[in-house]
Formats: sequence, structure tokens, C-alpha cells
Amino acid sequence: MLVVGCPGCDLLQQVPPLPPGATARCPRCSDVLATRPRGSTQRPLALAAAAAIVFVIANTATLMELSASGREAGTTIIGGTYELWRQGYPFSAAVVAFCSVVAPAVYIAFVLTVLLASLRPPAPRWVGELVLGTAFMRPWAMPEVMLLGILVALVKIADLATVIPGPGLYATGALVMLVAAIAATFDPAEVWTRVAWADGKQSSRFSLGAAAQ
Repeated sequence: MLVVGCPGCDLLQQVPPLPPGATARCPRCSDVLATRPRGSTQRPLALAAAAAIVFVIANTATLMELSASGREAGTTIIGGTYELWRQGYPFSAAVVAFCSVVAPAVYIAFVLTVLLASLRPPAPRWVGELVLGTAFMRPWAMPEVMLLGILVALVKIADLATVIPGPGLYATGALVMLVAAIAATFDPAEVWTRVAWADGKQSSRFSLGAAAQ
């Protein structure tokens, strides 16, 4: 049994091991306490592989092209970050680079590594540390915030120049959906059950804690 505090009403209660596809709710306010996604690791693995490919496209292809007075210019995510740095905004450039490039890349890499390493149990015990790393990196991976900023910028400059969306913009939109799909289908509890620790036994005592995250 895992003792958790309800995020809605702070009621402390015990959550039993959940079967795949089940959801534990608070008896007082019906807020979700823990979920256990249904299915194996194959679906999140496919999504993570697709996200890795889309991530490369989103960060290397042109986001948009601007045309005004006969002049054209294009930029990428990394190019925009560099311009922020060059124009005297190092803090903003660092935040954009971390949340739009570094954090998503690390999150996708962690998920891919965890799922590939746990395909044939028992998984190495270092996989458990990477599972914790995915939970830490997920809130910092925010391609959706960057996409919203791009859309706001497009609206503001639409009257000043002709804006042509590039493949990087569409790839960023796809990346937002893939990252959300990974978070919805990735089941840490399934991975924890496959981890072999130093004593050679598989872990079960961490599965509830991972499922409740």
C-alpha cells in the first residue's frame, strides 16, 4: 500500500496496487490519485522513436520565412536562440534553449533508453534512476510554450511582413502532440517491475510510487 495525499483536498489515504488501465480516485473529492496506463511498453516506445525523429526536424528545419520589401529571411529554433544571445539577452536565450531544446531532448532520450533497456526483463538497475530522471525532466520540456510564443509572434507581425510557415513549425506542432502522448502512455510502474537491483531481484516496492507520479 502507498500512502498519498490527495492533490485536491489533502486527504491522506492508502492506494493499493493498480491493474493496467485502472485509476484511483479520492473518496472525498473524486480527484485522481494515481493511474496505471493500459498496454505494454511498445506504444510509448513507438511514440518516443517518432518524437526523436520529429525533434531533429523541428530543430534543424526552418520555422518560418519572412518576406518584406523584397527581402526574405528565415530562422530555426537554435538560430533564434543564438540571436537572443547575440542581441544581449543571455538569460532569455538560456531559458529558451533549455526548455525548447535541452529538456525535450533529454526527456525523449531518457524515455527511449528506459524502454529499450526494459524490453527484455530484467532491466539493468540503472534504468530505475533514469525513470526518476524522466519524471524530473518532463515539467521542463515545454515545446508547447515555445509554439504558443511563435503563434503570438506570427499574429503580431502578420501586418508587417508576409509570413510563410516552414517545416520546422509543423514539426514543432507534431512534437507537442507526441510528447503529450508519451506522457499519457508511458507507465513507470511497468518499468519498475522489470528492474533488477543489486541483489539480483526485481523491484516491486517502487512500482506504486512510480505509478502515482
